[in-house]
Amino acid sequence: MILYHGSFVAVNQPDLVHSRKNVDFGKGFYVTPIFEQAKKWCNRFKRRGKEGIVSRYIFDEESCKDLKVLKFEAYSEDWLDFILNCRSGQDGTDYDLIVGGVANDKVFNTVELYFDGFIDKAEAIKRLQYEKPNLQIAFRTIKALSYLKFEGSEKL
Repeated sequence: MILYHGSFVAVNQPDLVHSRKNVDFGKGFYVTPIFEQAKKWCNRFKRRGKEGIVSRYIFDEESCKDLKVLKFEAYSEDWLDFILNCRSGQDGTDYDLIVGGVANDKVFNTVELYFDGFIDKAEAIKRLQYEKPNLQIAFRTIKALSYLKFEGSEKL
């Protein structure tokens, strides 16, 4: 499988040192199989006057059967609960790899409405979904990163 990472530099040796903690699936190195999505991730850097660079990797799913993987097949209450835990710094899980949908830019407002009891989980999930297909994969351990092979990068 080909995976992409959007940044302001080429990332030929992914690590966990540069990752943020309180994001959708917690601290990890985030990639997507959707090139257009990686390009969008670059836009936040380009808005700050930096380069936009998409790095490309090969990931052999069949060779990593020893990894502890959590996969969200759809937006669900479990998906929302997991994201809420991660974004609030309450994730205590030990998954190597997490796969699932991206919470969109309205996440903070939606989470606040949910926490304050103005909307229920079903409405929160509906509001958090992107209209376009998306997928993110978080490599959360050094062991998981060892299965990711850098193939090159492209400046946008």
